Amino acid sequence: MPKINVYLPDDLADAVRDAGLPVSNICQRALEQAVRRTTAIRQALLDDVRPDQLTARLPSFTARLVTAVTLAADRAKSAGNPHVTTADLLTGMLAEGGNLALQILGALEIDPGALDVPAAAEPGPAEPGLRFSNAAAVALELAVGEAIGLGHNYVGCEHMLIALAAEPDGAAGELLRTRGADARSTRRAVAAALAGYAHLRATAGAPAIPPAVLAAFRAELTPLIQRIERLESRAN
Repeated sequence: MPKINVYLPDDLADAVRDAGLPVSNICQRALEQAVRRTTAIRQALLDDVRPDQLTARLPSFTARLVTAVTLAADRAKSAGNPHVTTADLLTGMLAEGGNLALQILGALEIDPGALDVPAAAEPGPAEPGLRFSNAAAVALELAVGEAIGLGHNYVGCEHMLIALAAEPDGAAGELLRTRGADARSTRRAVAAALAGYAHLRATAGAPAIPPAVLAAFRAELTPLIQRIERLESRAN
């Protein structure tokens, strides 16, 4: 059986040894799940984009992200474009209106309502029908990778936002980066926001966080990110 090395931080390696965990079995199961999710998105990207089938074909996507992708496909189709672009995906997330990605943009001092997403064409497959552009396909696959990397069993708009910021060729990534939302800062903001939400829910025991609490959390998150960035710039 082939062997794959897994490198862990010292403290985690010590904790795993102390707990006596079956590392090989755990890693196998985790990798099997990751392969299934990656294979599913790659298969979906090969076919014609059919909004009525997105929920079934992208089972790990949240309902909000499926809605955002559906809105993106509708935008491309209405414009008579052969490809759903990264600009369409970003516009779809903005139009969905209630997802965590919008909160993250706010924490990064980017007003979602002020984002003027260009309707730029992007190269993609030449097959007939509506297809994802090459850049959009990469972004969707990156979103799955971001979710896996963060240890999440779902793919949400927050993962899609990181992916769009990281994708190098699409119009959405270029726009986000010019506004200060690169992949690193966006990923940190997502991780901090999710950790904060989890803490607040555990403390309050409430099914949802009041808008006033969300606003307060965003106000606290922005200077934290700025301090981290200053420290990282000094380290470099």
